[in-house]
Amino acid sequence: MPTKKERAQHFLKLTSKGNSREAFKLYVDQNFKHHNVYFKGDANTLMIAMEEDAKVNPNKIFEIQRALEDGDLVAVHSRFRQNPNDTDLAVIHIFRFEKEKIVELWDFAQAAPAEMINENGMF
Repeated sequence: MPTKKERAQHFLKLTSKGNSREAFKLYVDQNFKHHNVYFKGDANTLMIAMEEDAKVNPNKIFEIQRALEDGDLVAVHSRFRQNPNDTDLAVIHIFRFEKEKIVELWDFAQAAPAEMINENGMF
């Protein structure tokens, strides 16, 4: 059986490739809620938004950099671009699980500045 960390990563990979319905069917609990301020907080609204985004941006780049699991929480740090020529975004998704299903999701993004003071970068 996959770990919560593996489930969260597979969920993100599926949704980034336009397979949000499959991702939600496999991994999301019926009592799911999310905290993305640009959409209503229910599963169906977010699933459709992810599906539409994949249609509009079929060449997006989504690369998981690292994932951490602590009890019922999983955090995934990723590099993301809507299109290959876009600026990198550092994205963090935090998942809360109950049993084997995702019941809550937070996501945060920060655009990579054109010039970075920190020589270590964002990734």
